[in-house]
Amino acid sequence: MQNYDLVIIGGGPAGLAAAVAARNAGIENLLILERDRELGGILNQCIHNGFGLHTFREELTGPEYAGRFIEQVQTLGIPYKLNTMVLDLAADKTITAMSREDGLFRLQPKAVILAMGCRERPRGALNIPGYRPAGIYTAGTAQRLVNMEGFLPGRKVVILGSGDIGLIMARRMTLEGAQVQVVAELMPYSGGLKRNIVQCLDDFGIPLKLSHTVVDIQGRERVEGITLARVENGKPVPGTEEHYDCDTLLLSCGLIPENELSRAAGVAISPVTNGPTVNESLETSIPGVFAAGNVLHVHDLVDYVSEEAAAAGRHAAALIRTGQQVSGRTLPIRCRDGVRYTVPTSIRPEALDPDGTVTLRFRVDGVYRDKRIVVLAGSQPIFSRKRPVLAPGEMETVQLKSRLILDCPDVGELTVKLEDA
Repeated sequence: MQNYDLVIIGGGPAGLAAAVAARNAGIENLLILERDRELGGILNQCIHNGFGLHTFREELTGPEYAGRFIEQVQTLGIPYKLNTMVLDLAADKTITAMSREDGLFRLQPKAVILAMGCRERPRGALNIPGYRPAGIYTAGTAQRLVNMEGFLPGRKVVILGSGDIGLIMARRMTLEGAQVQVVAELMPYSGGLKRNIVQCLDDFGIPLKLSHTVVDIQGRERVEGITLARVENGKPVPGTEEHYDCDTLLLSCGLIPENELSRAAGVAISPVTNGPTVNESLETSIPGVFAAGNVLHVHDLVDYVSEEAAAAGRHAAALIRTGQQVSGRTLPIRCRDGVRYTVPTSIRPEALDPDGTVTLRFRVDGVYRDKRIVVLAGSQPIFSRKRPVLAPGEMETVQLKSRLILDCPDVGELTVKLEDA
């Protein structure tokens, strides 16, 4: 058993930012555990630009963005173990892990930061009828094959789902010479950023069919074609079927936070985000276990992942230094009228810096126009901001002054909702 002050599970953008922030906050005895052969996580296969505009004030590719943080980790002398799989996280924060160099080993840290990221929803979760031929890939798998392994998965492509990875792969496959015939989306709105719809589909003349899904896959050995149909009230509409000849189907149907370790430890999980429920310090239901990045909720910008993870690193460092949990009341945060969830899900007023701010991040459950984001302390509005358009593909952020909460000592809960502007 090895003792550490802090262990970070995951060496992607969240884990790297958390480690740098914790070291800068004075934590010397920390360790990053990463199951891949290199640090950087999913950013290593994201060779397109658009990263870093918030964090570094310049546009970077995914590997360049990761490289900035890897360089900081190495400059600060933060230790990390690669090719290391964490097998178990216990409720007392004991970590069981395994690697080729160290074999099976255990760690007993004072605090843990969960930064395992997320995974793609596979075909098995989509209930598409038909055989299981070759040529069906998740968009992330295809991205790795093209960008890192040098393989082109197919020549005639249909993409199901308009998440950001699917949109980006529509452009990537086109640039590599494949013919992307259509992007189909089950929902009546896209799940990706507006800029990706414009830059990856509109600029290349690739059609986006909303309220459509794949109802049949033809081919036994290899995909030979698919059938799309329009969807109403969750069911395909007879007579709206369209056939497309193709040899490849890419699935971009959502991301799922990677929380098997969290569940095994007994961390409370939100049924909406599939990530841990956390307080204002990004601390989970287990004291001393923090979560940040896509393991907590799926982000649309890596800059927000880094910002959130840095906050988790600072809060974990503060807990390690003091060794004391904040006592006092906890205010749950309720969601209403179009708001699906918030991160955090609760706030402890005694933990707030009176001169600081609290960051609330959330997504809406549909496309809204001319609305106002309102935060209530009890029944009293303490924040309001007009938004011309809100969509599920764009994460919303509210910076709430701590003083607004501390000035309402008798309030039992906060509420985040949408109102007509």
